[in-house]
Amino acid sequence: MSTPATNPQSGSGSHGGHLQTATDPGQDRLWDYYQNEASDSFDLSLPRVAFLARRVRRIRPGAKVLNIGVGGGTFERAALAEGLDVHCLDPNERTIDRMRAEFGLAEKAQAGYSQEIPFGDASLDCVVMSEVLEHLEADVQTATLAEIDRVLTRGGRFLGTVPASEDLEQGRVVCPDCGSRFHRWGHLHSFDREKLGQLLQERFDLETIEERSFMTSAARSALGKLKGWVRRSLVRLKISTPSQSYLFFEAKKR
Repeated sequence: MSTPATNPQSGSGSHGGHLQTATDPGQDRLWDYYQNEASDSFDLSLPRVAFLARRVRRIRPGAKVLNIGVGGGTFERAALAEGLDVHCLDPNERTIDRMRAEFGLAEKAQAGYSQEIPFGDASLDCVVMSEVLEHLEADVQTATLAEIDRVLTRGGRFLGTVPASEDLEQGRVVCPDCGSRFHRWGHLHSFDREKLGQLLQERFDLETIEERSFMTSAARSALGKLKGWVRRSLVRLKISTPSQSYLFFEAKKR
């Protein structure tokens, strides 16, 4: 997906959109708002999704790639610019209608869930899930990996990102009306390299897992670097918490 830029847990921020179950109205409402009423909140995800689009192009120029969890459409835009054959999947029908209208994807953009991918067997070269796996219940994760395995061609690649070693308690909030506690962005899991590797190797041959940060051009400037040094110094002094980094993964269909 592509979590909104306002997400304090995801730094430059981008979940693709929410892809959990069909019976989660709270998450449906959350992502319907961000993906359709505030889609510019995903703009800071561009460095991350652009990296993923370039990675797919290096794997196979012109690849047929499926993005699971659309968010603001930043991956779709970046992937089309790289000359990729873009497909996308998201539960939100308004978002899918927008992808069809904005990018001319027609039936390549489908409304649905990751545990029931509406594309044919061995029909895709690559599948991308950026900031999605941490949203899924364990049984949905298992079903999702099986579906990704099904739709990939022989030797196809599954790649994406998750937040690195996220402290889920820092993202928990309380509803002032009902008193229920929940993660503000719907995260259910925190992944380190070992946990993520174990999950992926249930279905795929693991190519790489690496921790990365994705910076905007402003953050790479001299002023941005100075601000980064100050922020890291505050973290070392325990005056501030670290910015979110990501685990990038790439796995290959067996």
